[in-house]
Amino acid sequence: MTRFALVVAALVAMATTPAYARDEVRVEARGGIAWAGGTSETFAGVGGGYDFDLGDKAFIGIDVGADKVLARGTDVTGSVGGRLGPKIGGKGRLYANGGIGFCCGGSDFYIGAGYQHNLGRKLYGKIEYRRALSTFGPDVNFAGVGLGIRF
Repeated sequence: MTRFALVVAALVAMATTPAYARDEVRVEARGGIAWAGGTSETFAGVGGGYDFDLGDKAFIGIDVGADKVLARGTDVTGSVGGRLGPKIGGKGRLYANGGIGFCCGGSDFYIGAGYQHNLGRKLYGKIEYRRALSTFGPDVNFAGVGLGIRF
């Protein structure tokens, strides 16, 4: 009986959550420049994720992505991570991010930061920097921009 009461209480709490909570799914196309060891190349990719609203001042989210350095002989790198930060005004999100990148049977951690700005009701633009902390060679830096849609 106690479990039933707890489940009912949880369902009532979820049903009465304020309507301003804006958890959202997002998908994006992105591109920019990657550099390491004195060389640089362009990259392009896709990403997506889900952001959880932490009230009107902050958010936390999960990220997945696939990026390709546009040079002959490079492989697609997948990534899984998260992001966390404050909301800026009514349209912006400043964030720190981190996670794991996968390529060629290996994996490395990455860290970074970015800013996402709403360009309309569903459209957003972003700028982001990531640094892949490589265990096999020099760290790789990624600086890019993206354009995405929120659902």
